[in-house]
Amino acid sequence: MFPLLNSLRIAGISTVIILLTGIPAAYYIAKTPRVIKGVLDVILTLPLVLPPTVVGYLLLRVLGPKHAIGAWFLETFNVKLTMTWWSAIFATVVVIFPLMYRTARGAFEAFDETLAYAGRTLGLSRTYIFWRIRLPYCRQGILAGTVLAFARALGEYGATSMISGYTPGRTATISTTVYQLWRTNDDALAFRWVMVNLAISFVVLLAVNLLERKNSPSGKRRNRQSRAVTPAAGEIVRKEGD
Repeated sequence: MFPLLNSLRIAGISTVIILLTGIPAAYYIAKTPRVIKGVLDVILTLPLVLPPTVVGYLLLRVLGPKHAIGAWFLETFNVKLTMTWWSAIFATVVVIFPLMYRTARGAFEAFDETLAYAGRTLGLSRTYIFWRIRLPYCRQGILAGTVLAFARALGEYGATSMISGYTPGRTATISTTVYQLWRTNDDALAFRWVMVNLAISFVVLLAVNLLERKNSPSGKRRNRQSRAVTPAAGEIVRKEGD
């Protein structure tokens, strides 16, 4: 049970972090000039195409107890940034951030700016427009990116195994547990954990498909039609009652 709870804990915390960082990054970068946007896109999206083991190696070069930030934390606070359960959060945040960033940026770029201009002419502040107009308009894309990022964090193995290792009851996740069980020829138990991961992934992808269907033009059109039909149906019922 610990690998499942630990995986959910790591994925949940990582998803919250990339929500708080990915949405602002996507919003402001979407407004930057094309050249600057291109450079920032390459930097922020790079972990998406790098092998997870390379990401883990680079993190170890920074957070390891003999390197840069890791050595400073160890000497100053006596805190080791690697080989703990929360060390995996560093890896998952780096790996899933591009998913949130790219999805949110696409949603912001698809936003109809005439709505923001109309709000400004009515005297609405930029903060109000962002929270009450822009964000609700883009919420389906952001939610889809959040769900995908959570699923990716839940199944992360390469970078996680390098920076947090595998210690039963302390750092084990579903992915690292499956590998260790396979390595020790415990195929039956490994298969059970694989099925758990498959079940969670199926539910997550189903949620993404539902969000995309709801956000599609046909889905929006059906929602508008249903809202239009409902008042008319209510009027018919009232007339029949009279």
